Amino acid sequence: MQHPTLIRPENHATFQSEKMGKTTLFQSERMLVGLNCFEVGQEHALHAHKGMDKVYHVLEGAGLFLLEDRTIPMQAGEMLIAPEGIPHGIRNTETQRLVAVSYTHLRAHETREDLLFPGVGEKKNRGGGGGGGGGGG
Repeated sequence: MQHPTLIRPENHATFQSEKMGKTTLFQSERMLVGLNCFEVGQEHALHAHKGMDKVYHVLEGAGLFLLEDRTIPMQAGEMLIAPEGIPHGIRNTETQRLVAVSYTHLRAHETREDLLFPGVGEKKNRGGGGGGGGGGG
């Protein structure tokens, strides 16, 4: 995708039955904008990043933002800002798909060493799926 260009992020959503779907909408040396796409019951497990913040903006659906000490109900139009070092994740607890844009510094996706909780940062499907790849986590 060439930028600058006007897009509707949800039109680029990709879903997978076994794990959260990911699509990279924009990538540079400074920033990664990704789309996280969840089927019913899927989640992006609790994890934190070293040296970078993350912003999630929910486009479609509803579910829970996961934090270390609590969960926060969320729905389309709402946003969560997770500063550096704050464990965060997303769970689709509803009966429809969930789509969220994530914004972060590109370095968050260069190495597993950037995760503060590398053993906890694995993406999973609460129904028994596996890991994730691509952009926007």
